[in-house]
Amino acid sequence: MENLAEYKDVTIKRQDRTVLKDLNFHLEPSTFYYLVGKVGSGKSSLMKTMYAEVPVYSGETANVLGYNLFDIKTKEIPYLRREIGIVFQDFQLLQDRSVFSNLDFVLRATGWKEKEKREKRIGEVLTQVGMSNKSYKMPHELSGGEQQRIVIARALLNSPRLILADEPTGNLDPNTGFQILTLLHGLVEKGHTVLMATHNLQLLEDFPGRVLRCYNKQLFEEK
Repeated sequence: MENLAEYKDVTIKRQDRTVLKDLNFHLEPSTFYYLVGKVGSGKSSLMKTMYAEVPVYSGETANVLGYNLFDIKTKEIPYLRREIGIVFQDFQLLQDRSVFSNLDFVLRATGWKEKEKREKRIGEVLTQVGMSNKSYKMPHELSGGEQQRIVIARALLNSPRLILADEPTGNLDPNTGFQILTLLHGLVEKGHTVLMATHNLQLLEDFPGRVLRCYNKQLFEEK
């Protein structure tokens, strides 16, 4: 099966500072990956290169979902991002509109024209994350765990093959974090690949996965 992402000898820089170098890794379909390392070790920068928010500086190969990140055109970036689900630690929900309207906004922005199809898809993803009865709620009316479930639902709207989750349990209590990890691991069984950045190493014990570690400006896969 073709890899969803592949980096060979890649260097990532931020403001002329080398963040990661000699990157060699790939992401396989239907697999759960942890991305671990200290704060500032490059986890978020690596993820941001994968959806073309941060440019790759140099290397032999930097390919995500068939897009060559070295020569990706500006007009292609929205299409790449449509195939990636992004789960943020700080939710980034629009506070002035309901859960339904948050999700509908994304669908309309990514080309869903028909209202009935949008409503059907929103219902499907909310059911998938156990939030089918919360569509009318405003974000501030939800707990942190509930908001994160909505963020995961948002990430699933366009049926992405790859989901990038940046510290999705960082602001949650342990029990709620456990529930979110259960949900994310369940997505792998449905054919998604998940790359999750975390500094909570206990999660690796509770929910085994493949581990990529950022250390000393390099990336190692732990066996």
